[in-house]
Amino acid sequence: MINKLYEKIKQFLKNYYKFLICLIVIILMFYVELPFIIYRSGGTIDLKNRLTIETDYKQEGSFSMSYVNAMKGAPAFILLSYILPDWDLYPIEEVTSEGDYDDTIALGKVYLKEGIDNAKIASFREAGLNITINGVINTVAYISEEAKTNIKIGDEIIEVNNIKVTSLEDIKEILKDFKKDDEVKIKVLNNNKEYTRKAKLYEDNDGSLKMGIAFITTYKYETEIPVEIKMKSNESGSSGGLMMSLAIYNALVEDDITKGLNIVGTGTIDENGNVGEIGGVKYKVLGASKKGADIFFCPMENLEEAESIKEKRNLDIKIVGVSTLKEAINYLENYQK
Repeated sequence: MINKLYEKIKQFLKNYYKFLICLIVIILMFYVELPFIIYRSGGTIDLKNRLTIETDYKQEGSFSMSYVNAMKGAPAFILLSYILPDWDLYPIEEVTSEGDYDDTIALGKVYLKEGIDNAKIASFREAGLNITINGVINTVAYISEEAKTNIKIGDEIIEVNNIKVTSLEDIKEILKDFKKDDEVKIKVLNNNKEYTRKAKLYEDNDGSLKMGIAFITTYKYETEIPVEIKMKSNESGSSGGLMMSLAIYNALVEDDITKGLNIVGTGTIDENGNVGEIGGVKYKVLGASKKGADIFFCPMENLEEAESIKEKRNLDIKIVGVSTLKEAINYLENYQK
């Protein structure tokens, strides 16, 4: 029985060895991951499909966020990056942050929430509508290598040693009564569940005591008009802040500032409407151009790079650099076709 099975296998390999070799090569070429990432021209997300707001104002054009397409470094894709002009190869350590994969994902979600909250606050303020700030949310965004703690990125800090905290100054005030190697308890909220974390204090170079964490502050707020922005589970980061702000603002005011245009862009936003620098603008401009964008908004810090790729590829798109949400609104209000 065993001999017959052996002979069948042997005959199969003899008849199909070329096919099997090709199959193995294909699998290796497309599924083995090398320590590289490939960036290529991205796409756009029409915010009309993501924004829910209880107003009846009409919108002829569109506001879209732009994004970068990133691919893992399989050998086949690496070879293509040497052929295709808009595929760029980078060592993975140059484009990924420190920490494990779960931390990277959690941090991206923190930045996404920050971007959405800031977009709502900035757009309501710019539209002259009421938005009430009821409190702050401090979410852990960084844990230092020196930290001795089980706190996690994405934890919302509620209390330190049973004392409620709302700012970094609150934490400094609590820690002044402790000494090096003392352990503090930290009550946190994560995915709507409360946990008690611990951190052993260490001394920084300036002699101050640290837990070794940093956090991003967002806000608890109520808006005059309910508004919701839906994002997919695989989406993260804060670079859509500017375009979310423009989409919300346009839904809050009677005049349609899109003027029938396909408007794409990128840039972070803070609660005061200031626009911040982003990465990957080259790929975002290319993606916006492929989608037929009329105007591409970007932070002033990214304007030179965006203009450069437009000229290099001879793209038919208007690049506009802005420093604030108000500047972007004023540009569209005064735009003449």
